[in-house]
Amino acid sequence: MKLKPFSLPYPLFIALRYLRSKKRHRTISFNTFISIGGVSLGVMALLTVLSVMSGFHEDLQKKILGMNAHGVILHFKGTIDDYMKVKEIADRTEGVISSSPFVLGQVMISYQDRARGVALKGIVPEMEVSEIGRHMKEGSIMDLNEDRDRPGIIIGKELARYLGVYTGDRVNLISPLGEIGPLGMIPRVRQAEVVGIFEIGMFEYDSNLAIVSLRSAQEFFRLGNSITGLELRVKDIYKADRVVEAVQKELGYPYYGMDWMKMNRTLFSALKLEKFAMFIILILIVLVASFNIVSTLMMSVVEKEKEIAILRAMGADSRGIMAVFMIQGLVIGLIGTIIGVAGSLILGYIIHNYEVIKLPPDVYYLSHLPVKIKLFDYIIVPVSSILISLLSTIYPAYQAARLNPVEALRYE
Repeated sequence: MKLKPFSLPYPLFIALRYLRSKKRHRTISFNTFISIGGVSLGVMALLTVLSVMSGFHEDLQKKILGMNAHGVILHFKGTIDDYMKVKEIADRTEGVISSSPFVLGQVMISYQDRARGVALKGIVPEMEVSEIGRHMKEGSIMDLNEDRDRPGIIIGKELARYLGVYTGDRVNLISPLGEIGPLGMIPRVRQAEVVGIFEIGMFEYDSNLAIVSLRSAQEFFRLGNSITGLELRVKDIYKADRVVEAVQKELGYPYYGMDWMKMNRTLFSALKLEKFAMFIILILIVLVASFNIVSTLMMSVVEKEKEIAILRAMGADSRGIMAVFMIQGLVIGLIGTIIGVAGSLILGYIIHNYEVIKLPPDVYYLSHLPVKIKLFDYIIVPVSSILISLLSTIYPAYQAARLNPVEALRYE
C-alpha cells in the first residue's frame, strides 16, 4: 500500500509562509518578532506578578496561622471562669481537633536600659494549638513548665535583638495595672527568665509578643483561675468560620467566637483587591501587544494584496482568506504566550529559590519576595492571551477577505 504524502490545509500553509521573511534565509520577519515579543512580555509580567501576589498571600497566611489559632472563643465580660466546661463543649463539636486556654494582656518588658511594650500571652504547652513550637530557634515551649525560681518566658527574635538578651537572661515584666499606694498607682513588676526564642518571620509577632505559662500569666494579671479565651484548632481552616459559629451556638450568650479569616479580614481583603487590580492593569500590556498583531497583519494584508487576489482568482473563498490571517495572528499569540509562560516559570523559580529580592520585614512583614505558582492563574492568563490575540485578527482578516481581486490585478 502506498502512503499519500502529507499536506497541510492551504490556509495553514500560507499563514506559516507569511510569518517568514521575504529573504532567502527562512527566519521570522522583524514585525512578527516584535509582536511575539510584546505578547511574551505581557504574559510573563502578568503571571509573575500574580504568582508573587499569591505567594505573598499564602506566606502571610502561613505566618499568621503559625502564631494564632484557627478560631477563638471569648466572653463579653472579658474573662472565662469555668473554662474546662467550655473546653469540653468545644472539643466535642464537629470539626474541632483540639482547644487550649490562653491569657492575653499588655505589659512592658525591660532589660537593663531598654524597654518595650508587648503582648504577654499565657499558654498551656501540652495543649497549645498554634504552631509556635515549630518556630522555636532556641529552647522549647515545654521549658515553660520547668520548676525554677522565676517563671520562664519565650520571646521573639526581633524583641530579643532589640533588648539585647539571650536565653538564660532575666527580664522584668511591668504591668501598669498595679496597686494604689500613698504616691499613686504602683506598677506590678516581676522577673522572668528567657528560656526560648522563636522566629515566625513576621515582624509584628517577632517584635511584639512574649509567651509564659498559663499559671504565670494568671498570677501576674491576678485572674485567679480565669482565662481570656479558648483557642480552637479545626480540621479545615477554610471552614473555620462555620466551626466557630457551631461552637458559639452550642455555648450561647454571652460567649462569642472569631475565626482567623474574620480577625484578619481587612488585611486579606486588601491583598485580594490588590491582586485583582494588578490583573486588570497588567492585562492592558497584553492588549497593547495585541495592537502589534493588528498592525503586523494589516501590513501583511497590504503587502500581500496581489497574492490574495491570485488566491481568490484560483477559487479561494472569503472564509479561506480570513482563515489565513486569523491563523497567522493566532500563531503569533500562541508562540508569544508559550514563551511568556516559560519565562514566568523560570523567573519565578529564580526569585523563589535564590531570594534575589529582599524586603524590609518591618514594612512588608516578610524578609524576601515569595512566589506561589497557582494552576488557575496559569490557565486563565494564557487562555485570555490567546483569546485576545485571536480577537485582534478579526479586523485585518476581514479586510483581506473583502479585497476585490479585479482591483488588485488591474494593472498587472
